[in-house]
Order: sequence, then C-alpha cells, then structure tokens
Amino acid sequence: MLESQKIAKRQSEIRQNLAELAANETPDENEQRSLKDLNREFAVNESRYQAAMVAEDGERRAAGADLETREGSEWDKLLSNFEVRSVFAHVGNGDNAPLNGPTAEVVQEMRSKGGYTGTPIPFEVLEQRAETTSATVPDPVTTRPLIDALFPDSVAAQMGARMIAINSGAEEYPVNTSKVTTAWASTEGGNVADSQEYVTLDRPLRPDHTLGVQMAITRKARLQSAGIEDAIRRNMRSAIQADMDKAVFMGTGTNGQPSGVIAKASEYGITSTAVDAAATYGAFRSAAAKFMLDNAASSANAIRALIRPEVWDAMDDAIFDPGSGITEYDRLVSKFGNVAMSHNALAAPSGANNASKALLTTNAGGVSPILVGRWGGIDIVRDVYSDAQSGGLRVTMLVTLDVTISRAEQLRILTGLQ
Repeated sequence: MLESQKIAKRQSEIRQNLAELAANETPDENEQRSLKDLNREFAVNESRYQAAMVAEDGERRAAGADLETREGSEWDKLLSNFEVRSVFAHVGNGDNAPLNGPTAEVVQEMRSKGGYTGTPIPFEVLEQRAETTSATVPDPVTTRPLIDALFPDSVAAQMGARMIAINSGAEEYPVNTSKVTTAWASTEGGNVADSQEYVTLDRPLRPDHTLGVQMAITRKARLQSAGIEDAIRRNMRSAIQADMDKAVFMGTGTNGQPSGVIAKASEYGITSTAVDAAATYGAFRSAAAKFMLDNAASSANAIRALIRPEVWDAMDDAIFDPGSGITEYDRLVSKFGNVAMSHNALAAPSGANNASKALLTTNAGGVSPILVGRWGGIDIVRDVYSDAQSGGLRVTMLVTLDVTISRAEQLRILTGLQ
C-alpha cells in the first residue's frame, strides 16, 4: 500500500475518534488530553499526506501508463499467436475441430463486439510475417501495425490514406473549411477585419459497402498442414488488398462500390488539371506549386504522386540532361516525397494520345488526405454443400469498407498525361 493511502486511512480513523469525543459535552481529563493529541496528529498527518502525494507522483504516472498499455499489449500477444489454419479447420469441420488457445480468445472477443454471420478473424493477422532464423533455433518475428492499419505495401497506404476501425454504425469526420480573415487596423482606434463564421464539412463513413472474397478449399488442402496457413493468408491478403486499392481510387459509387477519390473527384470537389501533353517533371512541379499556394503543402517532398507504369516508362525514357543521363522520372523522384506506381488503382491509358491520369496527395497538419473506414474484422462464412461430392469446402470472406476524403485541397488530379 502506498504511504499516502496509509496516511489517508489513519486520518479517517482520527476523524471518527474526534467525532465521538466532540459529542461528549463534559469530557474528563483523559478525553481532553486525547482531543489535543488527536488534533495535533491530524495536523501533522496533513503535511505528511501532501509530501507523500508529491513523492509518489512519478510512481502513479508509471502505474497509469502501465494500465493504459496493458490491454493493448495483451491483445497484441494474442494476435501474434492467432492461427488462420485453425479457423479454416474449424470452419470446415465445425465441432470436430474446436478453436482453442489465443485463437479462440480473439474470436470470442470479436464476437462480443460485433455482429458476425460466421467466424471472425482480425485484419492484423493478414499482415506479412517476417521470419528470421539463427543457426539452430527458429526465431519468428512478427511486425504488424495495429493502429489504423492498412496493408503495408498497398497503394492506399503509400498515398497517405488512413484506415479507421469502426465497431458499428456510421461515423462522420468534421473538416474545417473556414478561411481566416486578417487585416491591419488602418488608423488608431480603427477596426480590424470582420470575423467570419467557423464552417465545417462533415465527411461520413457508412457501412454500406461490403466486399466478398470467395475461396474453394479442397479436401487435401484441409488435411495438409505444411505451409497451408501462410498460403491462405497470402491469397486472402492479396485479393482483399487489390480490391481495396481499386475501390479507394476507382470505386464507382454504384453496384455496392464506395466512391473512389479519382472516379468521383468532382463530387468530392477535388481539383483536376488537364496537362494534355507529354508527362514531364514540369507538369508535376506546377501542380505541386498549387498545393503550396493553397497552404496544403510546404515543400515538394511533402507530396506523394501516384502514376501508371506506362507514365513511368515514358518519363524514364525522356532524357532531361544527356550529359548526366538524368531523366524526367529521376527529377520527379528526387523532389517528391514518394512516387507510387499501380495499374490497379488508375485506369488504363486511353484515347488517340494514349493519355493517363495521375494523383497527387499530401498530409496537412497531420491530417490524412484519404480516410478508409472498416467495420470489425473479416467475417468467414462456410459452405459445405456446393462441393460436398468431392469433400471440398467453399469459404466466403466478407469485409465492410467505405472511403471518403478529408480536405479536397489535399488532393489534385492530373489528366491527359501522354
């Protein structure tokens, strides 16, 4: 027990004794002596209590920090021991292959917080696992970002998107759209600029878009243990990542898809600049300068660019300085913070000039340009009837995602890159 708690307990006892003695209107000599002694002890203890509180402040803070992180640490430890293979064995064989250990604990915890049709698994177990071994003893090392996690090599993550975990319901994120007015007082006693109303724009994330991933598992695969968990994880991960990237940027907003930031740029209010010329560093530099003029970015290295492989091919073939061999692409990479390439997140070049689009994004004040909401984990639903004749199993994995942006000024689209 902390010393301050001991003193507080003693003070409570003294107050109780003093109350009993004070109720006696004619105390004798012993009672009068006790009153004086208790009063003196109470006053001394007050000073001791203050000193103990100061001395224990550091200890209390350390204990508080431990309490704040203990729950997350225990959850991380459970996830590190989660077995995807056990879930698939349970999905395939039901009560004949019950879940146990950390895998069962994670599934039970997820079921208690969300509604799942089948067996849930957390997104984090699909992150890549890196394993290093010494000469004789395996030493598996797992690295998974557990807060606002996107798949680490997804295009959305490279472009600064932030994933938000939502338990249930819809969420809105208010974004400040006000312009601050400043002006000098022209005369002594004169008025400064008129105040302007503080305006925000709500960016909603709603659980209206569910992605389904289907996998057929043969009887042999269900009975085979060597490498099956890693294979299942890789297949699930690549399928979900590919469709997630496509939806974040190219989602049509129809047929169940969310509204992608490029496909629905006009609805988001994102500025689109027509280049209609060969893809050069100068075209990207001009767009970056407009970011800075809008106070969205302070320098070129704070800006990310997303281009098609065909644009990279053309820019890397365009020599800017024949003497040094520096290409237009070399100039772009040397100035911008990150240049990502994807044939999945951007539409294929089209038209007579084989033109393509590019996307520029930046973080402003620590706020991500793109927000990706996900609801719960991955819901695994089994189907033992469709492939019953061969003893196979069909599994459907359901993921609920939505996309929105923060400020339109943090994104810019270039069109007509030839």
